[in-house]
Amino acid sequence: MIPASKRMSGEQAVRLIRSGDKVFVGSGGAVPQALVQAMTERAVELRDVEVYHILTLGTTAETAPYVQPGMEKSFTHYALFTGPNVRRAQNEGRAYAIPIHLSNVPDALESYGIDVALLQVSPPRKGYFSMGVCVDTQLRAAKVAKTVIVQVNPQMPFVFGETLLTADEINAFVDVDRPLIALPKVKETEVSTRIAKFVADLIEDGSTLQMGIGAIPDAVLRFVKDRKHLGIHSEMISDGVMELMEAGAIDNSRKKIGKGRTVATFIMGSQNLYKWAHLHPCVQLMPCEFTNHVFNIAQNPKVVAINGALQIDLKGQVCSDSIRGGAYYSGLGGQLDFIRGAALSPGGKPIIALPSSTRVDKRRVSKIVARLPEGAGVVTGQGDVQWVVTEYGAVNLAGLPFGKRAEKLIEIAHPEFRGGLEEEALRDGFKLERRYGMG
Repeated sequence: MIPASKRMSGEQAVRLIRSGDKVFVGSGGAVPQALVQAMTERAVELRDVEVYHILTLGTTAETAPYVQPGMEKSFTHYALFTGPNVRRAQNEGRAYAIPIHLSNVPDALESYGIDVALLQVSPPRKGYFSMGVCVDTQLRAAKVAKTVIVQVNPQMPFVFGETLLTADEINAFVDVDRPLIALPKVKETEVSTRIAKFVADLIEDGSTLQMGIGAIPDAVLRFVKDRKHLGIHSEMISDGVMELMEAGAIDNSRKKIGKGRTVATFIMGSQNLYKWAHLHPCVQLMPCEFTNHVFNIAQNPKVVAINGALQIDLKGQVCSDSIRGGAYYSGLGGQLDFIRGAALSPGGKPIIALPSSTRVDKRRVSKIVARLPEGAGVVTGQGDVQWVVTEYGAVNLAGLPFGKRAEKLIEIAHPEFRGGLEEEALRDGFKLERRYGMG
């Protein structure tokens, strides 16, 4: 099945990478650790290699050693979505962020002219290798790269959908047997639980759900186990989705796109989740240009898109990618793709969910602000925002003038900051009919 001439050690395979090449690295829990390590060990020989990827799990040493200090002459890193393992290098100027919606990444990879794709796949079945838990941008990378190097891992599940490659499409195979990188479970808090309850109240029977990573999405899924005929059209399949499918709350029977199947572009969670996905007949992974296409999202009924934010201002501008102004934290991802798709869906609800405050240097600061700080990125603009949820309630800003928007956002702000927000809103010329913090 695998030609002997293409079976290599990791050290042999990465010799196909040359100085000046543009290298794509597989995403999420599918990051090919052995290949990344072997490539980085060639740092003395390689010069000006550009590395591209979206979110990869694991520590810097595990999955992104090429961004460590001293690697700058050998590797230049470009993050199409920033994770914790490259964040420090990025903010120190040793790596770069590219602001781009996930739906546009595959076309961007084609325009960059990717030379080498480093991927991880399952063992073959009937002549096909599955990309397993992650297809997102990987399929396009595999199609456009001049050289495709894969690590074949028996612990990678064979997942259905547009996930398949043949031996003819692959230049080098490296055998590896190691667990995939799992997503650590985020601890649920009283705040995330309260937010999740407000979000869950907005989810009706027959809704199609999109949600991402974190304590709030996990908790939301826990609170909708009594719903019927839920569907999934999302970027991510999590442990919570698995549990709702097993409980029968998710049957995908009301969807128009991918009816009867849970559709996503990657799977991220526990080792148990990865094993569950193996040959699951109702799980379908598709490239992100399909899952995140606004037209595809909008065709499903009652799409509830649940996305997080770092800050939101009183006009309704949502910052999800940066902190302290210009310090890049994550990326655009698929937030706006799904916000717009949900808005166009019959009965859809685009939701931004965030805690009302956070702690910085042991002091509480509001996440609802009068004005976004200088340099902050606006991922979801004031014309797209609709539902906003904190632990103090859920409000709908759709179609409201600025004064009404400010009133509603102050209403769900932390009580400690309502007076100050009210003063700032009045100073900025907002017409407020209600008073929340000033009496």
